[in-house]
Amino acid sequence: MLLVTTTLVSAEPKHGIAMHGEPQLPADYTHFQYVNPDAPKGGSMAYGVVGTFDSLNPFVLKSMRTTARGIWDPEFGNLVYESLLQRNRDEPFTMYGLLAEKVETDDERTWIEFTLNSDAKWSDGVAVTPEDVIFTYELLTEKGRPPYNGRMARIEKIEKTGDRKVKFTFNDKSNREYPLIIGLTPVLPKHAIDPETFDQSTLEAPVGSGPYLVEDVNPGTSITYKRNPDYWGKDFPSKVGFDNYDEIKIEYFRDATAQFEAFKKGVFDIYPESDPGKWENSYDFPAVTEGEVVKSTFTSGEPERMIGFFFNTRRDVFKDRKVREALAMLFDFEWVNKNLFNDRFTRTGSYWQNSEELSALGKPATDKEKELLAPYMDDVLPEVMDGTYAPAKTDGSGRDRKVLRDAVKKLGEAGYKIDGGKMMKDGKQLSFEVLIGGVIGASQSEIERMVLAYKRTAEAIGVDIGIRAVDDAQFQKRRQTWDYDMVAGSLSASLSPGAEQIWRWGSESVEPEGTFNYSGGSSEAIDAMIDALVNARDREDFAAAVRAYDRLLISGHYIVPLYHLSEKRVAHRARIKQPDYSPLYGYQLPTWWIEE
Repeated sequence: MLLVTTTLVSAEPKHGIAMHGEPQLPADYTHFQYVNPDAPKGGSMAYGVVGTFDSLNPFVLKSMRTTARGIWDPEFGNLVYESLLQRNRDEPFTMYGLLAEKVETDDERTWIEFTLNSDAKWSDGVAVTPEDVIFTYELLTEKGRPPYNGRMARIEKIEKTGDRKVKFTFNDKSNREYPLIIGLTPVLPKHAIDPETFDQSTLEAPVGSGPYLVEDVNPGTSITYKRNPDYWGKDFPSKVGFDNYDEIKIEYFRDATAQFEAFKKGVFDIYPESDPGKWENSYDFPAVTEGEVVKSTFTSGEPERMIGFFFNTRRDVFKDRKVREALAMLFDFEWVNKNLFNDRFTRTGSYWQNSEELSALGKPATDKEKELLAPYMDDVLPEVMDGTYAPAKTDGSGRDRKVLRDAVKKLGEAGYKIDGGKMMKDGKQLSFEVLIGGVIGASQSEIERMVLAYKRTAEAIGVDIGIRAVDDAQFQKRRQTWDYDMVAGSLSASLSPGAEQIWRWGSESVEPEGTFNYSGGSSEAIDAMIDALVNARDREDFAAAVRAYDRLLISGHYIVPLYHLSEKRVAHRARIKQPDYSPLYGYQLPTWWIEE
């Protein structure tokens, strides 16, 4: 890529940028709304996760699922690498300065220019420069993993426009959201990376611009970070109230049972709990009764994540939507919820569940949605369009005859019939295997019990379901390479869905390894709705595009949806405190602190 230096006639740069409208916080803001700006600094925090790791490079395909947590981490914080802008979790999609202190774009968003912070430095003291930004895109395009290796596809050129300025000009493949995606892309140090070896897994401590340094690595077992005393951004407004620990350690465990037992013994400090039964019945160990561990409950305005069993439509058995719809009917949520979870869960039916604005569930399509979907009406089920759709509901017996008859009828429309007690077509029984492993928002034991219940119901109409439980490393590898029939998985939900949807459902995400399109689902209609939502100029048009998109995904029956809890539950050591105010997107671990 040619490095070009030009002179730019500049409009007024701003302190932030919003997807729709203007940033809520003024130019002279001092900190985000959901932090404690006076939070004490100090102490040691330990997190616990299930799995293993063999690399400290999160940006290459080889270690996409096996990079140590914390290097570049949406949950624990980006401890080592940073982006040009920092997202405010109390707004749907607004970003403020970080490595770049100012940002500027035109009304059509055909370009964006960043003015780098004059204080921004790498951990070895070298200043962050426009050359670093340009180098990052060159490197990730050649050797990075999805989605980073595809970022240049929407960029016409990158220019150095001043000592601290870098400008991106976009081509006709870009959209209104894309400048914000550029702001969230990590920036890597040109002087400290060898491009020849970048695509290899490594355990060498990286040079980053973030608040922490890698102090100790025990491969597959633990990684420890220590605060960088010379961190350049500790007083910058978008970082005030964050990064409050002197040391962060992340411990790895082979499974969720070992993880929980370690938490009970005090090996690590924070345990998000997804099982409501366990929350009620398993927290009677001494640390809780003696007040050393407290149980906190949080709510948020964020839609619920979609947890479910994903059909791999790359396999012939799942090509027909009618087959997927019939197989989804066979999951008896009412029996599972009653017998396994004491009726604590709510069934999920939308990819933006519980968002009044973005979910299409239970609502007839608006005129704007109808206009968007008009060319693709064959892809939308009538009951989804008119708002009467809901996931199949049984009598909770585990063998609801009406639901079973409906499933048999739907499979009959796809050419199947019961022969000798087996669901047959072209001399073959309808048969598939469910891959489970890792952590997806529910424990592996929970998932396995649900699959067993699913298997029992399916057997009643001659459908054969196998179960393949594997360790986390195998699970990640097989899921990454689409080596499964059906897989347990989850997709996070957001109040600002955008370009990430391309890598979940877009046509270009079906074949490349390492995307998040677990189902392989795609269509011209889905691509069109993604395009509409990323290019919407106002919130009303955006919300209509998301609801139309939701209708397409629901109608496609790409997933057997499971359940959700509206409340988020976290057990933690009593010495760990959090701000009084919980933002739009819920509690944020990087804002917590220790108070002895």
